Amino acid sequence: QLQLVESGGGLVQPGGSLNLSCVLSNGFHWSSYTMGWFRQAPGKEREEVSCITDSGRRISFKDSVKGRFTVSKDVVKNTIYLQMNSLKAEDTGVYYCSANRLIVADCESSAMNYWGKGTLVTVSS
Repeated sequence: QLQLVESGGGLVQPGGSLNLSCVLSNGFHWSSYTMGWFRQAPGKEREEVSCITDSGRRISFKDSVKGRFTVSKDVVKNTIYLQMNSLKAEDTGVYYCSANRLIVADCESSAMNYWGKGTLVTVSS
């Protein structure tokens, strides 16, 4: 079964940067799945941050992170990265990597089959 492991979270000041990683377990490659980054702030529902579809050829972002967050993929390391720049307090939350075993056009949370345990991002001065 596919396993996802996130890392890279931490405490950062407003305006700072973090680079989150999502490693897929051996034998499973991100290009075979619809991949997503989600986050959940304290007291709020989980929300989609980025969706990687069409075997990595299409990447979309939540409006509030456009221009600040980017996604990159490493074929050899079988890893998806979420580079977060110009971080704001409202970016605070637990960030999750997820995968849908089907190649679909979007990252509907309820349709994602696999989830990592998450990595905590705290943006605070």
